[in-house]
Amino acid sequence: MSRITQVSDTVATPEASSLFTAIKGKIGMVPNLYRVAANQTAVLGGLLGLNEALADGGFDARLREAIALAVAGANECNYCASAHAAISTGLKVSAEDIDAHLAGQSDDVRTAATLRLALAIVQARGLVADDDLTAARDSGLSDADIVETVANVVANIFTNYLNNVAETDIDFPVRNAKAI
Repeated sequence: MSRITQVSDTVATPEASSLFTAIKGKIGMVPNLYRVAANQTAVLGGLLGLNEALADGGFDARLREAIALAVAGANECNYCASAHAAISTGLKVSAEDIDAHLAGQSDDVRTAATLRLALAIVQARGLVADDDLTAARDSGLSDADIVETVANVVANIFTNYLNNVAETDIDFPVRNAKAI
């Protein structure tokens, strides 16, 4: 059971209720992560806004989900591993690739370079070495890609930490965040 209230539709503030309606319109449900974030409507709005902004970036949904899985694996967030595995499955990502992404790996050169950088950012708490940036650039990542990787990592660290603190009830097929 979640250690932080998962706000139900019946007790949601008018602002949270409006955001819930928008979420339901996009994905058909309100995941428990958003119900936890709704304890502070500004946080829920900010989280949704950041995700919408990142969706308009240069990374496609499959790459954003790969980053989300790698960060969930690094932070041992079972909620995010479960949610992003389900989303990745919906994007036709194979089970083998989902497992690899949780471990921060990929057979695709660009995805692999992005995931290596993402994990370096997580592990070094942002204090990445010059060698990490050189390796990213040598693998074809531009400065825009590096900045977008940082933004995706930060967005996912936020949800990982919120779910780990709350012990949010998982409302997706359960996946263990630890790499296989």
